[in-house]
Amino acid sequence: MINFKKHSGIYTLKTQQELNISIEKAWDYFSSPENLAKITPPKMGFNITSQVDKKAYQGQIITYKVSPIPFIKTNWVTEITQVKEQAFFIDEQRFGPYKMWHHEHWFEELTNGNTLMKDKISYKIPFGFLGHLAQSVFIKKQLNTIFNYRFITLEKLFNGK
Repeated sequence: MINFKKHSGIYTLKTQQELNISIEKAWDYFSSPENLAKITPPKMGFNITSQVDKKAYQGQIITYKVSPIPFIKTNWVTEITQVKEQAFFIDEQRFGPYKMWHHEHWFEELTNGNTLMKDKISYKIPFGFLGHLAQSVFIKKQLNTIFNYRFITLEKLFNGK
């Protein structure tokens, strides 16, 4: 499920997915930065360029190369700003294609032993009117594609579908 909203020039994307794994296994998988490439569409050319030998921790800086537009690579730098083990972590863009990017990753243990994973992304786009035009023509569609790919990949990995 993907939900988009806009308020005061900030776009918000929310998703959620139930995974047939324990919260411990979910945390282990999603707090490992190297797994991000596995759930990102290959056409994005996503590549971590910094050393990420540890699970997500507060203050961790991660650098990437990504191709948001075919044949155009850009650098992206994020910082893990908050972490509560087996509950949530937050990454924020320090340098990259957005004017602002704040991504909350939430994990909730369900009574059936599964994990409910929720994402909330708040972002602003640069370039004023042209940026908002790009949002409606391109960016929203691209984010939908990324999170739909992720949903399908996680269904195969953890839900046997």
